[in-house]
This record gives sequence, structure tokens and C-alpha cells, in this order.
Amino acid sequence: MSEAAGNAAEFEPGRIARAAARGSARSGFLVFFVCFAVYLAGIGLPATPHSQFASTETRILLTTTSLINDGDFDLTNQYRRHAWTQFGGSRVEPSALLVNGRLIEPHGFLFPALLAPAYAFGGTALVQAWLALLTALGMVAAAALARRLVPDPWASGAAIAVGCSPPMVIAATTIRPAATCGAIVAAAALLALRVRDQPGTRSALGSGALLALLPWVGLVGILPGVAIAIALFRWLRRRSRGWIGLIAIELVLISAVFYISINARLFGGLTPMAASAIANPPTGAASVGDYIARLPRLLEIFAAPNIGLLLTVPVLAMAFVSLVLSWRSRRARLARALPEAGDVEVATQLLAAICGAAILSAVFLLPSLSGLSPGEPLIVVLPSAAALSSWGLRRYPRIGVALAVVGLVMTMWLLVAARLAAQSGVAPLSGPLPWSIFGG
Repeated sequence: MSEAAGNAAEFEPGRIARAAARGSARSGFLVFFVCFAVYLAGIGLPATPHSQFASTETRILLTTTSLINDGDFDLTNQYRRHAWTQFGGSRVEPSALLVNGRLIEPHGFLFPALLAPAYAFGGTALVQAWLALLTALGMVAAAALARRLVPDPWASGAAIAVGCSPPMVIAATTIRPAATCGAIVAAAALLALRVRDQPGTRSALGSGALLALLPWVGLVGILPGVAIAIALFRWLRRRSRGWIGLIAIELVLISAVFYISINARLFGGLTPMAASAIANPPTGAASVGDYIARLPRLLEIFAAPNIGLLLTVPVLAMAFVSLVLSWRSRRARLARALPEAGDVEVATQLLAAICGAAILSAVFLLPSLSGLSPGEPLIVVLPSAAALSSWGLRRYPRIGVALAVVGLVMTMWLLVAARLAAQSGVAPLSGPLPWSIFGG
């Protein structure tokens, strides 16, 4: 009885809605300002101890320069001229094979095109600043998602704690699509939840359009996007707005059809990875036994030194607390008495589904956790995971704040020591943590 009363206290009628309405714009600006400032401080951090850009980043930059200079995505000329030398580092080899006489790297088309204007005006520094801006906006969306669960300061606090953690700071200025996909996923989820509250064409089409962009920006965002698309369609259909849902899903389906058709023509498969995995399955697994053998990755992605999220973003432990609180709320059937409790439960379930989809990607779909940027599927859902952590942060504030401080201290050490390493020999976090979060 006392447990039910404690849970009900969090769902006073209208309390969360009123708290979210008051000062949400001010809180959003605070989240943006803090995260963007920290991300800008990370510009210039080396991707490895010996090079500013990893080979995967260099390939994307080569595609961007090809689009600007040649008007196409064919990198044959760039590799022939050794164009990677302008970005420093060691020799870069193509990660794809020639297909129909063209050498097109398997990182998609929209992401390099998204970087082209920034590169044309300000080079790699402006590209990193542009990516930092997009990532900061994603954390603003994360704070708005968190307000679906708890009021401020817990919502904004969770977004800042995760947004300023080492993996997010590194990802924000890494020239890879993961952080940008994370911003798109968070914004699409936010619009989908608004559709559930009050079905409207603008929110539905906005969410559908964002989901349609995901595969073109980065392959790693597809499964979290599918989780949102399913929820969006179900909510619209239940509210007798099936035609709006049909239009929104139609955007996603049309995008998927074009995506598959173009990849089949250029790369000979469903995704661009087909060009770099002609001799082997794209996932690296050829049988059910191979997939079963990957189950230990469930532990690795949370606790392994190289990519363990609970080591690099300890405040995410509060996400598991949020899941327990949601389960208790459902078991106590609080939604029958307090509709606000039902809204929080649904938002928690959506965020959990998004994070679960990313975990499935990391565990079963990546050929290896030691290559192809193993942290990317997890980075995609860090904004959503931040929102999910907010409920646990509010319930256990002392533990949550202590975990958040640990993450922020690691970020400060990363930023400061990396700048001092050359002059004083002070070494930043190196080796498996956190440099290999974006390995290769």
C-alpha cells in the first residue's frame, strides 16, 4: 500500500504537464548552451592517440570533397590522387569494392551531403561545429522527452548528464552519423508521443519525415526508427486517424523502397554494406549458432572496458531504475486512477523499445564489437536513454547525481588532459577507454 502511495505521489493530476509547460523553453536553451559549449571544446580531439581523424572519418570527408569538387560520390579519383593526405594520419584504403566501375564508400549519401556546405565554407573545423550543433539540438529533444516522465530540473539534468558524458562528447564532433541519427531518433520519438496525445497531421508527418531520413543519414538508426514507426502507426490507428498514419508510414515506406533500389543498383545488396561484404554476410554471422555465440555481448556493451556504457556513462544505471518504476506502476494499475501515470508508462515503454532496438543491433547485427565503430548503435540512442534515465534520477537523486558527477569528471579530464598531453605529458583517457568507442 505504501509503495502504491509513493508511486501515486509522482503523478499528481496535471503536475508533470504544468511543470513541463513552465520554463521549458528556458530549460531547453540551458541544455543546448551547456552541451554545445562542451562539444565545441571537443573539436580537435584526436580520434586515436596519433591522428585527429580515424580512417572511417577520412572516407566520409573524401566523399564530401568529391561531392563538392566533382559533383558525385565516386572516390576513384580521390584514392588515385592520395587525397586522404590533406586530412593527416596514415594511409587510408577503400573499404568497398568497385561496383559498375565506381568506387562508392558504404556510408550512405545524405550524411556527406549534409556536411558539404560546412566543409565548403570552413573546412573540417566548421564540419565538426555543425555536427556539434545538431547533437546539442538532439539533447534538447532528449530533455523534452524526459519531461514526458518527470519535471525539471530532473529532465534537463538527465539530458545534460548524458549529453556531457565522454561517449557523447566524442561522438558529437566525430565525423560519423551516429550522433546525428541520435538527434533524429529523439525528435521523431518526441513528435510520435505528441501524436498520441493529440493526433495531428503536422506532428505525424514530421515524425514520418524524420524516420524516412534515418537510413539515408546512417544505417545504424534503422532499428530504433522501426520501433518509433510501429508505435506511431498504432497510436494513429487507435485514434481513428488511420489515414494520417498511412500517409506518415507511406513516407517511410517510399524512402525504404528507394533506399533498397539504389543500394541494389550501386552496391548489389539491400544496404551499402553489401559492397564491402561480398564474400561474407553483412552481419558476419552465417548460422543461428553464430548469432547465439554473440549473446555475451549483452554484458560487454554495458561493462566491457572498451565500450561499456555503465563505465563511460554511469548515470545510465538510472535507466534500469526507471524500467523497474514503470513495471511497479503498471502492476499497481495507477493509470486507472491517474491518467498521467499511463502517459508516463507509455513514454517509458517507447524509450525502452528504442534502446532495446539499438542493443539488438549491437549484439546481433555488428560483425564485431572490435571494429566498424562498435559504439555507434549505442550512441544513436543515448539521447533517448538520457530521457529514460530521468525517472530513476528523480526517484534516487543522491545516487543519480553522484553517478552524473563521475561522468562529468571523466569528460573534464578527457578535454583538459588531451590539450595538455603534448606540452606536459599528462595523458588523457586512452587505450580501450574511450578512444575505441569509434574505432577504425
